[in-house]
Amino acid sequence: MGYGKWSSSEYAGYRRSYARKGRDEIFTANKHRRIDPKLDPFRVGMRESRDSAEHPESLAIAMFLDVTGSMGHIPHDMVSNQLGSVMDTLLDHEVKDPQLMFSAVGDHRCDKAPLQFGQFESSTQLINDGLTRLFLEGGGGDAPESYFLAWHAVARHTSIDCWEKRRQKGFLFTVGDDTSHDVFEAQSQLQLFGYDHAQAVNARALLAEAQERYHVFHIHVGRGGRQGNPRVMNYWSDLLGKHFIVLDDYKKLGLLIAMIVAMHTRPASGAIAQLEDESVHRALESVL
Repeated sequence: MGYGKWSSSEYAGYRRSYARKGRDEIFTANKHRRIDPKLDPFRVGMRESRDSAEHPESLAIAMFLDVTGSMGHIPHDMVSNQLGSVMDTLLDHEVKDPQLMFSAVGDHRCDKAPLQFGQFESSTQLINDGLTRLFLEGGGGDAPESYFLAWHAVARHTSIDCWEKRRQKGFLFTVGDDTSHDVFEAQSQLQLFGYDHAQAVNARALLAEAQERYHVFHIHVGRGGRQGNPRVMNYWSDLLGKHFIVLDDYKKLGLLIAMIVAMHTRPASGAIAQLEDESVHRALESVL
């Protein structure tokens, strides 16, 4: 919902504590090897990003991280090192009331928790808690994944004031290293979301639905960098054009996301001109 405020000093305290903890101590769902009930999409209803007296110009920013085996290090580094970079960069570039949602995707055909669906939050504690609730399921190895679950979730299960009140699109970022399945089968929708009825829908249709209210990006952070698998590169380039971005250094993911939002929200701020990080600057070349 987006209550509370961000505090860099409070996050610094979390970061110090994480330096002494292992992954399963930070991501508590890992201990139980199951999805946190608060992130379960079954009969989810709506996730909301709302204006308030505290946040009169809320901006919905949704991040869906691939948590299969090859990608589990990314949410770990995000919570341990990068949250401050995300929020501080947004606020420094006068993105006034960002509300972050951390969610996760996997493979709907084989994973126990193919979609973990978070909440939009503003405070340090709630943003941090939202990220540490993720279950880093692991597995993977079989292409493709189910990134379209993120498009489905935001298109059909979010309500955001930035769009509904101001016709300002929110932002959706999927992060991964493979292609997406092409079809969300009716039976899978019934099982995952608990619908009473469903019809199969293809990934491109879901993407178009999400794009009605969100700027939709996919960030590729595979170890191959710009020389990655042509099958993956061509798939995303054809699907998203300039909104497909390759990032060489996963430790700069938070900064990259914040810079993209700042560039779109505050185009006259000179954000890119002030950027000194070379890896993020290269990644942003495709967006400009």
